[in-house]
Amino acid sequence: MNESPIFYALKNDHDRHREMFARLAETQGDSQERRSLFEKLRTELQAHAAAEEESLYATMLANPDLRDDARHSVAEHKEIEDRLAELLETNMAEGAWLLKFKELQHRYFHHIDEEEEDMFPAAAKKLSDKTETQLARTFKERKPDELDRAEKEAPGDERE
Repeated sequence: MNESPIFYALKNDHDRHREMFARLAETQGDSQERRSLFEKLRTELQAHAAAEEESLYATMLANPDLRDDARHSVAEHKEIEDRLAELLETNMAEGAWLLKFKELQHRYFHHIDEEEEDMFPAAAKKLSDKTETQLARTFKERKPDELDRAEKEAPGDERE
């Protein structure tokens, strides 16, 4: 069975995020490398979540059989965004930053594992191939705009 375009696009992002987390975990102190990698990760996570919500989750919320999964994932996106905001406010040279980072990593990996193992297969059973293809198109169209927005807005900033 071929993987649907929307789930392929989302999993591709997830794999890139796993790599970014791994690289960031190897950094130390308040270094330029840590600052740069964290900024890239922050903007990528914010943009991914927004584009995912505007494509897949918007469609899932309209389907009574998928609504609870979508609400759960949107709530987890908010929790991840809150943790990103906490990291921005924490001194990278302190041990508290690394502890908060590891907590974020744990929560994010739980979130994407849950999506990939449970939510995506459930959604694939309810969505048509045509809908999945359109969702992938919407996700790919929204992501660059959301990256631009994330570069300008810290986590927790109110969306227009």
